[in-house]
Amino acid sequence: MIKDTGAPSDAPSDAISLAAAIAGGALTPDEAMHRARTRAAQVADLGALSWLAPEDAALPNGATTGPFAGVPLLIKDLGGPFAGIPMRAGSAALADNTAEADSDLAVRFRAAGFHPFGATTVPEFGLSLSSEPAIGPICRNPLDPSRSAGGSSGGSAAAVAAGIVPLAHATDAGGSIRVPAAACGLVGLKPSRGAIPGGPGFGNHLGGIASEFAVTRTIRDARALWPLLTGATRGPFPDLHPLPEQGRFTIGFVSDTKGIAPERAAALDDAAGTLAAAGHLLHPVAATDLDEIRRISAQAFDRIISSNLASLAQTGLDLARCEPLTQAFAARGQRLTATQLWTSLEASVLAAHALWRLFDRVDVLLLPMLSQAPPKLGAFPTDHRDPEAQLARMDALAPYATLANITGAPALTLAFGADAEGLPLPVQMIAPIGGDLRLLALGAELEREARWQHPFPLFGDDA
Repeated sequence: MIKDTGAPSDAPSDAISLAAAIAGGALTPDEAMHRARTRAAQVADLGALSWLAPEDAALPNGATTGPFAGVPLLIKDLGGPFAGIPMRAGSAALADNTAEADSDLAVRFRAAGFHPFGATTVPEFGLSLSSEPAIGPICRNPLDPSRSAGGSSGGSAAAVAAGIVPLAHATDAGGSIRVPAAACGLVGLKPSRGAIPGGPGFGNHLGGIASEFAVTRTIRDARALWPLLTGATRGPFPDLHPLPEQGRFTIGFVSDTKGIAPERAAALDDAAGTLAAAGHLLHPVAATDLDEIRRISAQAFDRIISSNLASLAQTGLDLARCEPLTQAFAARGQRLTATQLWTSLEASVLAAHALWRLFDRVDVLLLPMLSQAPPKLGAFPTDHRDPEAQLARMDALAPYATLANITGAPALTLAFGADAEGLPLPVQMIAPIGGDLRLLALGAELEREARWQHPFPLFGDDA
């Protein structure tokens, strides 16, 4: 059992407090599952769930003695498989695909005690920063149902923000953990490359740019989940970048935020000031220092995604049953030459090195997550055949997202305030590979300021 060290509360507020309530006998696993299902039914119109197991389904469950024993869990419909749960990737072409065996990550989730019971909505093959697949359902943001919950882990983020579950499985190949977390006021950690198991059969998916973890309501949940999924207590690798004494970090602050909405830039300034007041050193980093890394990352993301879909089409994916945008990306991949793909992969290594050299000067980068409020539904259409337009929309909303995927660096987002409409004001931090725990440590310092409050309690008001 993970000790609940949070503030006293009559009702569980996150996975740690829910696990403590179950372990202490205040709630049984069956009661926790019933409350999760009840809440899912109450907010079904949000479209967060693409599949819900029948109540009498004989799904493999989690351990009864793990630290999160009895905690309900939802699985993203894209990523490493969980036995018995459909993995459709939001596509009619995979409508009949149900996993027969667990991935290594699924084994670790279950060993921790989590009980999976449903799948969450994603855009088809993750090709959007909004989760509106043609096969449905359309996923809405619980904070404003006219807006997107983000993508591609939009269903997971909506489910956690709405209080169906305290945390949910999520994946990130181009911001897909962080954008939905930012849109819904959650904590979103994209782990270092290699930190999370990708096997069997999932080891180099998307050329290593994809990471799996979770979206959570609190930093402490992400920190507690970290060693359970990675098997590491101090990070996936030795931290080769020396940490300063007494936990004081040098924060590389990207303050010239052209294209970022004023209230979001102000939240970034506020976060920088808060960290400075806590004793950390601020070091200005020009946005232009990241321009080339961003350019390389955008091109590499495009070519890896396109060639991946072309490969799937060559090995049996029925493109005729896919959305027009997916077909266009696959066609784009079929036109790519080996030289073009190799050139991007080679450039990606140089981009990773350039980012690593930047960390000679700073311990962590503090920079924007979203340029604006979560967009209205329909802002990321997929009924067209223009991949470049889609990629441009994605980059405009989350301009510093893909560079962490292409370089393998860990990245964290969390809300640091709310705008006039009550929508979260997220910030993002990026660390060198292996620096995941320093991100969580800094995230905890910002979270203690309590600038953001979840409007929906876990399991709803009737919990």
